[in-house]
Amino acid sequence: MTDYTQYEFDASEFIENPEPRCACVLLLDTSGSMSGQPIAELNAGLQVFHQALNADGLAAKRVEVAIITFGPVEVTQDFANPTAMSMPMLRAADVTPMGEAITRAVDLVEARKRTYKGSGIAYYRPWIFLITDGSPTDSWQAAAAAVRQGEEEKRFMFFAVGVQGADMGTLRKISAREPLSLRGLEFSKLFTWLSSSLGSVSRSSTGDAIALENPTTPSGWATVG
Repeated sequence: MTDYTQYEFDASEFIENPEPRCACVLLLDTSGSMSGQPIAELNAGLQVFHQALNADGLAAKRVEVAIITFGPVEVTQDFANPTAMSMPMLRAADVTPMGEAITRAVDLVEARKRTYKGSGIAYYRPWIFLITDGSPTDSWQAAAAAVRQGEEEKRFMFFAVGVQGADMGTLRKISAREPLSLRGLEFSKLFTWLSSSLGSVSRSSTGDAIALENPTTPSGWATVG
């Protein structure tokens, strides 16, 4: 059994803001293959994401973002509302320990949910959003099993996006949903869609099913496969 005590949070923040929470973990590949324009476009997309969430008054109170980078695995940003965080400037280096990163994200989500429950805070089903341009350089099978079990038990939703060069075959084995391929380096479009989607979730009632805008339309940021 995973020990979640290493991910304990300060619950005092809920006194001033008792709104329901929509947690999203960004799992971002920062391995060496992301060097150059890909990491620059990813950083630019994160700024778009941050600004869009801050511009949505309700999402700014309800959405919480954590960032885990891998290459190596690091919790770059703990869960925080957009108004209380600043986006990091990511740098590309090292290998692609995707399995470890996914496991860390699942643990982080479960710990955050425990904090919500202990503080009497309602919450939406958390999102884990993976972006990678490579193939795992560590063991990923246990992480894949955790993802599929979490989806089956409706404990979180897991999304996988492959940048050019990504091992889409392995992503299909990890994700219960069909992974999407990013068109070129359209990170800004991706993060505009993500902020809009989380905003829609935050305006709903907890437990409601939300129809998300299809990102694979001709003007969208993704393709299937």
